Amino acid sequence: MSGGDPGLYGPASVTWQCHGDPVMWIAGVRALYLQALHPRAVRAVLENSDFRRDAWGRLLRTADFVGTATYGTTDAAERAGARVRRIHRSLSATDPGTGERFPVDDPELLLWVHCAQIDSFLHVLLRSGVPLTPAQADRYVDENRVSARLVGLDPADVPADTAALAAYFEKVRPELAGGPDARAVDAFLRRPPVPAVLVPGRNVLWRPVAALAYGSLPAYAHRLYGRPAPPPRTVTRHLRLTGTLLRSIPAGLRWQLPPGHILKAMQRMGPGSRPSAYTLRTSAAILDRPGRA
Repeated sequence: MSGGDPGLYGPASVTWQCHGDPVMWIAGVRALYLQALHPRAVRAVLENSDFRRDAWGRLLRTADFVGTATYGTTDAAERAGARVRRIHRSLSATDPGTGERFPVDDPELLLWVHCAQIDSFLHVLLRSGVPLTPAQADRYVDENRVSARLVGLDPADVPADTAALAAYFEKVRPELAGGPDARAVDAFLRRPPVPAVLVPGRNVLWRPVAALAYGSLPAYAHRLYGRPAPPPRTVTRHLRLTGTLLRSIPAGLRWQLPPGHILKAMQRMGPGSRPSAYTLRTSAAILDRPGRA
């Protein structure tokens, strides 16, 4: 492996090995569903972005940030974080219940968005068959306090293992609701508007992704949204089948999608940095070092 800048994570991390997995796209949609259940978080999105007309763009921008933070150089990751913090500092929104104005960079909101994202990433990776041990799952949560710092959180205030992450969700659940904003996001994600000629493609390609993302949510989220999901065993089976199918597509083709963070990282770091979650099955070397948060 060459001596290039490993960035904020590096090939020795669980995150580096896992974030190149194609089920991350399903996980990203699950994160949107989960995040929308926080009334202030979803209101901040709807008031400050053209979500209904640019949801795909929002998903791609989130993927670009995650890719830059994971596989970019240290400087690129820090610049991406500074850009996010700068944007958030300039925005505010109206509480849908009280009418109070609140800043978008409220640490409680940033923590919710972070935890919903990390929980979704880890949940879908595990449920689709990625072979992480409990220790590696804890390491993943710990490592991603780095991304929490990038958006403006103090890593000391962010869950550092799966038990702390679960405890956070238990604490925040009373604040969640399936209000009109959340239902609007649900309706959009189920049937995003597209030109008539693209409707068949949406039904074939997008609908299964959205259905899997929704089905993988916890039961309380289904209750809040007010619509059922398939039995958990069925969802798990479909996630595993989908994961197997997506992983059968050569990684070199999948990683050609813009902006090509993984290919750039491999050019910088050498072929030994090629990410694969299945590397974790045979090597526990990544657990030898403490987390970098």
